[in-house]
Amino acid sequence: MTRRVTQAAFLILLFLLPVFDIFRYDTETQELFLFGKVWSLGITGADLLEHSVRGAGHVAFQFFVNAILPWIIVLTVFPLMGFLFGRLFCGWLCPEGALFELADFLSMKIIGRRNLFIKNQNGSPVSNKQRLIYAALAVLMLLTIPPLVGIILTGYFIAPKTIAREIMAGELSTGLKAGIIGVSIYMFITSILVRHFFCKYVCAAGLMQTLFGWISPVSLRLAFDKKNISRCTDCKGCEKVCFMEVKPRNPKRDINCVNCGECITACEKELGKDNLFSYTFGSKDKNTQKQ
Repeated sequence: MTRRVTQAAFLILLFLLPVFDIFRYDTETQELFLFGKVWSLGITGADLLEHSVRGAGHVAFQFFVNAILPWIIVLTVFPLMGFLFGRLFCGWLCPEGALFELADFLSMKIIGRRNLFIKNQNGSPVSNKQRLIYAALAVLMLLTIPPLVGIILTGYFIAPKTIAREIMAGELSTGLKAGIIGVSIYMFITSILVRHFFCKYVCAAGLMQTLFGWISPVSLRLAFDKKNISRCTDCKGCEKVCFMEVKPRNPKRDINCVNCGECITACEKELGKDNLFSYTFGSKDKNTQKQ
């Protein structure tokens, strides 16, 4: 439940950023808004007309400080997160990952398996009536969530107030239509076909966290208590709940682990509070296998 709350909170945050001008780029005015103010490069027309070495140096300095340096700082966020927390962002905050998990849940209820391309995942049996209800829910979500997300994400490029006026008037601009259609197509493809394959092999943020989390001696990891492996009942509950297809008890550490902690919950249901999985920073116990 805690993980669902963090995912929902981060999703709400992303939706509110453009509404309150915390972060958005207005394509009409060609202005970047950051924390309620227009972000400027600090370069005036007079600076551009100054042809001296000093003038050129001033322009170069302002461009570096106000354009290149902030971008470098942004790019260091995910490597730093990976170094300290592994792929925790993917498991606890990523809105796209949350969408994929929702799709997994509905697939499990409708066709009995989470992954459309792997047939050895048997879900809890449901009646035909329940299956129809979940199918109707899946169709409803496919028709409502992608357009809604498209509208919200378009707010990063078109003023949210302008979008609201267009929707109220029933006259959508080309930019808003393009945003809705583009996001809807992307979400249809990723949520139905790609899902966590995207997390494993495509997502740049995930790959950066994977790399820096892998080489980090202090990053957060999920640990399996190999010392007490005799207590394992081989229920395979940890494997069934892992949407990243990780084998949590495998002696080899899997770079696809997103530190979601679902294996902890599954093992706790089987063994109680003294389950065999736990969070740890770095490799502190040689008898405990890290993921």
